[in-house]
Amino acid sequence: MKIMPTLDGGLRIDAEDKDDWRLLSGITGDAMSHDDKLSHRLGEFITDEAVMLDWLEYIVPELEDAFNAAVLHVTTAIASARVESGGGPGPLWITREEVFHWYSALNQARLAIEENHKFGPGEFIDPEQLPPARRSVFLRTQFYCAIQSMLLAQGMG
Repeated sequence: MKIMPTLDGGLRIDAEDKDDWRLLSGITGDAMSHDDKLSHRLGEFITDEAVMLDWLEYIVPELEDAFNAAVLHVTTAIASARVESGGGPGPLWITREEVFHWYSALNQARLAIEENHKFGPGEFIDPEQLPPARRSVFLRTQFYCAIQSMLLAQGMG
């Protein structure tokens, strides 16, 4: 897989095979992998009961809609690009207008992975010391972080 910036402030991701498409499709699975919705988990930091009730009533529905819209957008973009390429080599374009959807979906995926696997600061982890299944999950978080960094530099900078 190759990822490069575009002149319009987006990214072009060139998937080279079905494994690349599977990795990209994992964003959706990872973003939705936690039992509790992210909007509710964010509210766990609120200690005042009245504020918590307001959070649940006024903030959670809109926040949840925005989170779901971002994941749906990314899922649809990946599926469309995969179909267009026949599941083989092909480009996936992220335009400047789509950057916030992608950043949100990748962030949701990373947060869910962290809550499910408790990796902590990645700089203290040697992937070679992890069992294969955990190594795969950890490397996905690093991949998602790299894309987010590129999105920040390109479309959000």
